[in-house]
Amino acid sequence: MVRITLVQGDITAEHADAIVNAANSSLLGGGGVDGAIHRRGGPEILDACRALRASRYGKGLATGRAVATTAGRLPAEWVIHTVGPVWSRDEDRSAQLASCYRESLRVAAELGARTVAFPAISTGIF
Repeated sequence: MVRITLVQGDITAEHADAIVNAANSSLLGGGGVDGAIHRRGGPEILDACRALRASRYGKGLATGRAVATTAGRLPAEWVIHTVGPVWSRDEDRSAQLASCYRESLRVAAELGARTVAFPAISTGIF
């Protein structure tokens, strides 16, 4: 049985197998939770993201996709980076947002993660 627990707090302090990052497509850090994860996780996360950009995502990670890196100094094994859609008055992007959650869970399952901490994706700056 799946158990879901809601927690309000600092995601960078959550003890979980994987922490999901509401990343920007560059994977190189930014504002909001993305910046906090990169700062607290240390240079190992940025180094891993740079390697992904150089090897597989030269133009950046597409919206709705997810990819994992080390968690660096965070109390987790992995960070799963996902790129949420930017809100649009003219276009329904809910399918892209749902894809962020599905893809993150798929990556977590591939990693064997049993506990996953999610932020609210596409709700602020990233």
